[in-house]
Amino acid sequence: MNRTIDLEKFSRYSRPGPRYTSYPTALEFSGDFPYERYVEYLETGRSPLSIYVHLPFCRSACYFCGCNVVFTSKEEKLSEYARYLKREIDILARHIDTDREVIQFHFGGGTPTYYKAFELDAIMSHLKKTFPRWSEDAEISVEIDPRFFNEDHMKVFRQHGFNRVSFGVQDFDPKVQEEIHRHQPYEITKAAVDLARSYGIESVNTDLIYGLPYQTLESFRRTLELARSLDPDRLAVFNYAHVPWLKKTMRKFDETTIPAPEVKLAILQHTIDYLTSEGYEMIGMDHFAKPEDELFAAIEKGELHRNFQGYTTKGGANLIGIGLTSIGEGERYYAQNTKKMAEYEAAIDEGRLPYERGVELSDDDVIRKSVIMELMANFSIDIPRVEREFGIDFGDYFADALKKLQEFVDADLVEITKERIRVNPTGTLLIRNIAMPFDAYMNKYKGNKKSFSKTV
Repeated sequence: MNRTIDLEKFSRYSRPGPRYTSYPTALEFSGDFPYERYVEYLETGRSPLSIYVHLPFCRSACYFCGCNVVFTSKEEKLSEYARYLKREIDILARHIDTDREVIQFHFGGGTPTYYKAFELDAIMSHLKKTFPRWSEDAEISVEIDPRFFNEDHMKVFRQHGFNRVSFGVQDFDPKVQEEIHRHQPYEITKAAVDLARSYGIESVNTDLIYGLPYQTLESFRRTLELARSLDPDRLAVFNYAHVPWLKKTMRKFDETTIPAPEVKLAILQHTIDYLTSEGYEMIGMDHFAKPEDELFAAIEKGELHRNFQGYTTKGGANLIGIGLTSIGEGERYYAQNTKKMAEYEAAIDEGRLPYERGVELSDDDVIRKSVIMELMANFSIDIPRVEREFGIDFGDYFADALKKLQEFVDADLVEITKERIRVNPTGTLLIRNIAMPFDAYMNKYKGNKKSFSKTV
């Protein structure tokens, strides 16, 4: 890592921009993609399946959180939702070939382990009964809040073959924890990690966030050291997305306590330096993993993929989103369920999938998606591959994008040859900015500061 980065200069690149968990981004989702067309894609699909189940409930709010959550202390609400999930699975089974192979599964939230273990068992059992073909090497994972996690949960996860767990940490500093309304002492997190390890979990991930109120370079150094002491196989270190116009809880923050862009860049640079010195390698823009991790073999083969579940080796699958707000992804579409519980329940009561909005990809969308996702995953673009796959002349097709990339070339952040576009190590700090020239929709949001979170 180049340690002579002009952080003040880099901070000038801070502007609203997508994270590119999808392309087109969710801002392009609408009702123009009709329910019947979505169902047609489900019924004609033949690819393996990646299944995501959203469990939206939390006991209380973490003020930094941008997820779609429902706050409640009433257990009956959780149980009622679980019953509707099973009914949604039954409706899906009418529109999908249930003999398609499941190669990936993920419980997300909310707080999945806010559910009792027997309820998670019932959901998984119903899903496996409906979709019986699970690959022997399927990635089966769950997000865990260490504050809501016990051995009964772990027994269920082992029973159903879970092999990857992700522990939410965010920050270990008590002052930061108090401000973000998430009190989670290190000892609780360590006990949760130790429990997962004792049941043979092969891959443990910890999630951190930089850019939170009252974070400093010094305080985050200590958080990194504590996180490293847990010996995770992967770490996700996310840039805090401050979008108070979308999430009311974020309005509780005094914005003067949020680190300036140059401080966030210093934290990110230190994170990269520290974790690479500790034997981890950077994957994409916000993940780190040990060299023996399967992600590295995928990078070498050009098979690393990025979707709503992060970076994965399980490419080529149809992502099926189940539950409130869940997003599904096919080769030519994205489809999102409704965000309102009453509408979710009403659709299922009518025997319909709770689909609300989405987008059908044009040929141009498919090409640009391929390029942007390759750039986000591998920090490079194999130009001959793109030309062969889509029958285009890269230089002609992306003439405008290449012109916009010139400022990054001039800044020695990107190298462009006839064979490849490659982002230099320092340029990875700005990977979202570097991907944006390929985004055909960005001009729609020029000058709109409330479209996306800041890139830095």
